[in-house]
Amino acid sequence: MPDHPRRTPDLARVKPYADHLGDGIVQLSFTLPVPYGLAARRAAQELAAKMGLRRPEVVHYQSLTDGYTYFVMFGECTHSVDYASLSEDGFELEYMTEEEIEAFAREHIGRPVVVVGASTGTDTHSVGIDAMLNLKGFHGHHGLEGYKAFHTYNLGSQVPNSVLVAKAIELGADAILVSQTVTQQNLHIANLTELVEIVEAEGRRKRLILACGGPRVSNELAKELGYDAGFSKGTYPHHVASFIVRELAARLDAGGAAGAATAARMRAHADAPGAGNGSEPSASSRARAADA
Repeated sequence: MPDHPRRTPDLARVKPYADHLGDGIVQLSFTLPVPYGLAARRAAQELAAKMGLRRPEVVHYQSLTDGYTYFVMFGECTHSVDYASLSEDGFELEYMTEEEIEAFAREHIGRPVVVVGASTGTDTHSVGIDAMLNLKGFHGHHGLEGYKAFHTYNLGSQVPNSVLVAKAIELGADAILVSQTVTQQNLHIANLTELVEIVEAEGRRKRLILACGGPRVSNELAKELGYDAGFSKGTYPHHVASFIVRELAARLDAGGAAGAATAARMRAHADAPGAGNGSEPSASSRARAADA
């Protein structure tokens, strides 16, 4: 048989793939509050066309109960996205394995990373925070409790933001992890915003890494609300762990560089004419260094 090389996709105009590259075919399913019949089928086709699908086709439909019909449809998506530009905007994170995370933390941090997490506000579901923090983890991946590089504290569900922040300060935490699993009427946005405001009011924002996660949380939303990162569906513990150790290592490096720069300024001032006796910085130089 002849060898047919796989076509190279155009990453500037990416469309869904079904049978052929770039055919744009998508499958969707939904329920309409209409009785089963030909009129219902027609209504589903017109609705899919208004969604922008070309040549929509109902491949299956059935009555769920009186006055409700379920549909499965195919159609051609007419739009594309510029993946090439998105992949260059820092969306891609380099995730490490559990072993790589342990080695990275030993080399670049040298002590256990303290993480405090909870499902906050009215959220009663702890499944998300448990999957990230508890030893059993999720889908064969250990939670952060199973890493030597982390000391974790899972406060559970329905934890007020003020209690979570107070516990993080008490423990000298490096990171706070917030889970928002089930929310309605955008309550997660108000709740997540409140936590950031409390951390800022405590003067701890520069010291604490803030991350949040949940089905309705995206990295873009998280950063918009003042967090360092957001994690949504498909997240595993090593994804969160990779981000935290890299972010903490970067902050420690930046702090060390800032400290070295301050020390250099102090030495330069001490050596300058009229700066004390030349053996130690003057009071004014110490004040300026403290402000720096």
